[in-house]
Amino acid sequence: MNEMELKLTGILLAVFGVISIAAMILTIVDKLRAKNHEWRIPENTLLLVAALGGAAAMLVTMLIIRHKTQHRKFMGGLPILIFYQVILVLWCNFRFGLF
Repeated sequence: MNEMELKLTGILLAVFGVISIAAMILTIVDKLRAKNHEWRIPENTLLLVAALGGAAAMLVTMLIIRHKTQHRKFMGGLPILIFYQVILVLWCNFRFGLF
């Protein structure tokens, strides 16, 4: 792997890390707001963050804190997003040899 590929790999991992942390924080904040009967984070916002790379972190967080576990949109949609994100990472690895 050359220097540019290493930089690109580092950037991609950093982006996925930041998005995953954001997904976890948004999920926890939404749970706290739900408990306090406050303004909630829209489901479309949560799903967008999941689609951008935070699906795995969001699913694990939701299962741990028991938030939205009865919503098919999340419990069915997040595993599908994770599947596609894994396929994308594997394709990038095959195509560009990033990992």
